[in-house]
Order: sequence, then C-alpha cells, then structure tokens
Amino acid sequence: MSMSSHVQELRKKHQALSDLVETEQRSAATDDLHLKDLKKKKLHLKQQIERLGNA
Repeated sequence: MSMSSHVQELRKKHQALSDLVETEQRSAATDDLHLKDLKKKKLHLKQQIERLGNA
C-alpha cells in the first residue's frame, strides 16, 4: 500500500468516526464514556494523518 493510499484510508476512517460522533451526540441515549472513546480514536487518526502528511 502506498503512503498516499494509506493516508486516504485513514481520512475515510476519520470521516466515518466524525459522522458517528455527530450522530451519537444527537442521541439522548448516548453513553458519555463511549462518546469520549470515539473522540479519542478520531483524534488519534487525525494525528496519524498529520504525521504521515508531513513525512
């Protein structure tokens, strides 16, 4: 897998998590701990994308 395709795949995962976080935030039954975990995963992906983008 090339670097650009890897970064593209990470961006897709980040967007999917972003959509999920948005959906979960709108739900009244959302567990705060679950939401926090999703946000951490999203941040980790963003950091990976930035690190690889600067490589």
